[in-house]
Amino acid sequence: MAVVAVPQPYDFERSLDRFTFWGVDRANVWQDGGLHRVVAGREVRIEAANGGVRVEPFDDTIEPAVRKLLGLELDLDSFYEFARTDRVLAEAVRRLTGFRPPLAPDPFEALVSSITAQQVSLHAAFAVRSRFIERFGEPAELAIAFPTRERVAQASEEDLRLLGFSTRKAEYVLGLARLDLDFDALATLPDDEVKLRLTAVRGLGEWSADWFLARHLARPEAWPAGDLGLRKAVLAFYPEVTDVRAASVRFQPFQNLSAHYLLAALRYS
Repeated sequence: MAVVAVPQPYDFERSLDRFTFWGVDRANVWQDGGLHRVVAGREVRIEAANGGVRVEPFDDTIEPAVRKLLGLELDLDSFYEFARTDRVLAEAVRRLTGFRPPLAPDPFEALVSSITAQQVSLHAAFAVRSRFIERFGEPAELAIAFPTRERVAQASEEDLRLLGFSTRKAEYVLGLARLDLDFDALATLPDDEVKLRLTAVRGLGEWSADWFLARHLARPEAWPAGDLGLRKAVLAFYPEVTDVRAASVRFQPFQNLSAHYLLAALRYS
């Protein structure tokens, strides 16, 4: 067991509530005040501790996945300083201080999750995602490891349709699993190049690429302008805005955290 330090203040439960808010997430299971996730074949429990989180088991393989999951690469201190200059963000930070958006540790998981969420409610997306995990993932005690590309590549379109995927989304997921896409190389590229390569993949549009930048690569200037929830949040808090995509400049260079805080502020309003 080890304690991983997290910059304070940190609201553990609010930061991780996306894993319960829209339904059950079988890869990230909340149980008795802690989060369970399978990392490198072992189920890991993460719970709040003084100054950070307590992680059991813990080693050099588990640590980077936990740090990614908790969004520790996001610079909240600098964002909070920036937010003081904007009345809406300043109020959001006041209400949500300590909210640190979690990230998707696995790039394949991030992209499959975005495909499941295309043009449906997040409640529906979480339901399909959980059935997908149960069908193709490797179960541990409470959580189930998110399915690997290799396992999914062996599935059929009918397998996925039975889980609630549309025919087209089933094609997208299988195509992604069978594609020789170098995720490690993507992480080294600038934002525009990442988007260019991802949008060249069938089934991955700009919306999916933007959320990959935001929720997997943690790029500070990622701004998912095509996201319906973000559009609602921006227009609710900034009624003078007429172009949500163009509005990103007012949040530069903290578009990613601004988007997450605006979404959370609308959700908890």
